[in-house]
Amino acid sequence: MVNFRKYISGVAVLAAGFFLAQSTVSTVLYAPGYENQNNSLNLPSPITSMAEKTILSAKELVDINVNTMMTDPVLKNATWGFVVYDPKTKKIISSYNENTPLVPASTTKLLTTETAMNMLGENYRWNTQLEYSGSVDENGVLNGNLYIVGSGDPSLGTNKAGAWAYRDIISDFKEGLSREGIKKVNGDIIIQTALFKGNISKLPENVVWLENNNYYLPAGTTHEINPANEKLIVKKSTNFSNEKKFFYVSPYNNQMVYADKYEGDGILTTKLPDAPAYLANSFRTTLVKSGIPVTGKVTPKMTDANPESRKMISVYKSPTLGDIIFYTNQHSDNGLAEALLKTVGFQSLGDQTTESGRKVVTEHLKKEGFDMLGLNYIDGSGLSRSNNVTPISQVKFLTSLMDEKYYKTYLNSLPVGGQSGTLKRMFNGVGNGQIYAKTGTLNRVKTLAGYMKTNTGKTLVFSLLVNNYTGSVDMVKKRMEKILEPALDL
Repeated sequence: MVNFRKYISGVAVLAAGFFLAQSTVSTVLYAPGYENQNNSLNLPSPITSMAEKTILSAKELVDINVNTMMTDPVLKNATWGFVVYDPKTKKIISSYNENTPLVPASTTKLLTTETAMNMLGENYRWNTQLEYSGSVDENGVLNGNLYIVGSGDPSLGTNKAGAWAYRDIISDFKEGLSREGIKKVNGDIIIQTALFKGNISKLPENVVWLENNNYYLPAGTTHEINPANEKLIVKKSTNFSNEKKFFYVSPYNNQMVYADKYEGDGILTTKLPDAPAYLANSFRTTLVKSGIPVTGKVTPKMTDANPESRKMISVYKSPTLGDIIFYTNQHSDNGLAEALLKTVGFQSLGDQTTESGRKVVTEHLKKEGFDMLGLNYIDGSGLSRSNNVTPISQVKFLTSLMDEKYYKTYLNSLPVGGQSGTLKRMFNGVGNGQIYAKTGTLNRVKTLAGYMKTNTGKTLVFSLLVNNYTGSVDMVKKRMEKILEPALDL
């Protein structure tokens, strides 16, 4: 907690006298009232001038900046916590409400992605295989079935993290048939994705469905949910109108969720996209159009009591887990984060549910010495407002990762201030290239947690979680920058 008593009788008095003698005075008074801030990002005036920096240490400047923000109109009624931590000395440099449980938003992904990397390794890949049963006669006729066997690849056909598009996978599969001399398929194309079979689960409580003009669904199975192409809307009336009432439909729990406004941009149908099914149907269509008849149909077979003997034709490997985690953290991709949660659950417990994923992540955190007091881990992405974490537990967790062999890969997956990902538009001046952190944004929630490279060559760890602020998100982002700015001189 920030302590100012030691400054009152000494440094603060000297500083006050010095400031009064200057022609330009940096006031530590409050910013204008919020009603005057609607069209600006007016900030309070924390002590940051060159003259002030010669009198006060970097730590004192950080503490005073935090104190100034306590009375700022944007933050004074908010619940927020902050901590800067030295991983070498294992000591707090500056803090405020560091033990308060707060909604972390997408900084939750720090826990999810690290658990996946720790359990699976950064070179882990998902495979999607093309196989066939039966035999190929002298005329190139396959008297048997084609099998597309998935393993829950969350990036399948998405182009995310370097993943192939469907057309590229289909082209590769088609070349595989050519190598085997198959010119006709006298059988079915069977989809087998046993990893996430029967994946019916309840949504995490308090999930944010409408956020930044998008809507979210629980992704992470072999169902590829892409909001840009979503066709999951059912409207109550036959005549489309933004004034009508709409329902968002989840394919995982067969429930409809009420919404006042339609946020999509496509035709309203109830057709659910499914990555393996889309791949299989597109594959069949491509084969037929290119002169390779398929007499059967595309059909799923999740369980097979008497599996046919099969031969591998081709295998598509997903990008590495390291690549997928990079994409997840850079873009704050909710679907990939939920997929990682379900994957670690399956790998550890043989169960693909969110509940199993939560159990695996929390057990991993306990094993690694995570401070569980104040932690409420509900989903993998941070969309649920029921998630809670304390700033101090975040920084100690991030500190512990610095000794892991995958730390460099993990660090590089984080957005960089002023340069990449969700931090590209923050720290464009001071702090550019020095802040490596995960962002988080929900309505009235803005968070930031990660590492900073100081001007003195140190690596410090920090967490800044703001809940229930007043004003715009840009106002909060500017204040976050002001709080962290003097810490770069530590």
